[in-house]
Amino acid sequence: MNGLAAAEAREIAVQIVERLQRAGFAAFWVGGCVRDFLLGREPGDYDIATDAVPDEIERLFPKTIAVGRKFGVMVVVEQGEQFQVATFRAESDYQDGRHPNQVSFGDPQADATRRDFTINGLFYDPVRQTLRDWVGGEADLRARVIRTIGKPEARFAEDHLRLLRAVRFAAQLGFEIESETLAAVRTLAPKIRTISAERVRDELVKLFKPGQAVLCPPREEAGYGAHGVARPATIASRGLELLHETGLLAEILPEIAACLACEQSPDYHPEGNVFNHLCLMLAQLPADAHPLLPWAVLLHDVAKPVTAERDPATGSIHFYRHERIGAEMAVDIMTRLRFPKQQIEDVATAVRHHMQFKDAPKMRKATLRRMLLRPTFRLELALHRLDCLGSHQRLDVHEFMLAELATLNRQPQIIPPFVTGDDLLALGLKPGPEFGAMLSEARDLQLGEELKTREEALGWLRQRAAKSMETP
Repeated sequence: MNGLAAAEAREIAVQIVERLQRAGFAAFWVGGCVRDFLLGREPGDYDIATDAVPDEIERLFPKTIAVGRKFGVMVVVEQGEQFQVATFRAESDYQDGRHPNQVSFGDPQADATRRDFTINGLFYDPVRQTLRDWVGGEADLRARVIRTIGKPEARFAEDHLRLLRAVRFAAQLGFEIESETLAAVRTLAPKIRTISAERVRDELVKLFKPGQAVLCPPREEAGYGAHGVARPATIASRGLELLHETGLLAEILPEIAACLACEQSPDYHPEGNVFNHLCLMLAQLPADAHPLLPWAVLLHDVAKPVTAERDPATGSIHFYRHERIGAEMAVDIMTRLRFPKQQIEDVATAVRHHMQFKDAPKMRKATLRRMLLRPTFRLELALHRLDCLGSHQRLDVHEFMLAELATLNRQPQIIPPFVTGDDLLALGLKPGPEFGAMLSEARDLQLGEELKTREEALGWLRQRAAKSMETP
């Protein structure tokens, strides 16, 4: 919950159920909150199902929001937090891969059987502390299995996004996808393309969100995945593997799927192909990572498959200009997924500059400091660190950059430009190509510490402007 402590939110969720029951209605916690509660994980939110209809819910609670009255879905607001309270319902006649054409209010068992996966179909009475399981969800929780309720083809036909949700739940929980369910995901994977880009993006953002540890440990404590990559340590890396194994990756992000067949020179990339490289990078996402870091990782080498060249003399593989072409591809991919414009620009900048780091120790001080002062530098530096850890594992440039950043931060007086366009206008210069060149030169001299104060910079600018005005 956003504003309340976990214990307070849980207590309010109990009180809502208790108030409904005192009024003579059946009421349960349902869905993901029950799953997480049984797994010993604090639920992120609480959903409640009841046989009370919307009008009755409104009479019982002072503040409600009718978010889906005809579907029986209400929101109860308590202490500024929202709790979804929905009438038991059955659904049928799905024709668009998302919305039911027929909805009828029913009983808790019917409500349970309309849900997606067995582990999300459990009902819990927090007042009596009893579990109701009509779908076999408790056994699947114990077995750590993702299984649809009923026939997989029927469940996935109701909402094609469930294909992607199966992968997300398996990755987040460290569960396996049950064989019949997995086979259906593989068969129906092309259907994911009928889902809106926004809904797909939101699922992918949850899947690749930094800071997530797999809730339940894998069955094997050590070993290797299907592509020879060390067993993933984060949800993001496990999720990428599962997207490929289910066939969804080729449908959603075909540019990333192409990385499977893109080999790299072993002297720089002992991990093998680009896909292995991405998995290893995602496996080491730090908990406090920039939220766009997973996307910078996924897209930083996205152009390697289309730029790969093998040197016939040495056998080495080169990817000339892959960072520039990759930045363009990153814009196309994130635009296709309807990411916000600023996020697209930030990731594209990180992709465009990621090869610059190898040259940083040899840069002029001014050039290096311009790099350090880029708004996206923190994201770029985090990407560089994972790039190294996912390949040769040498962090000498990363440490060098941290030291240079610390040095710059100890000199805050040189970070803002000493002179601006207003200073040039005051000297009688008119805007033009030379105008910008002078400002850039002054900035380089400042960052290189050849100009140490604004007064020195203004003096240099006067001399430079005088020469410029003398030149025909």
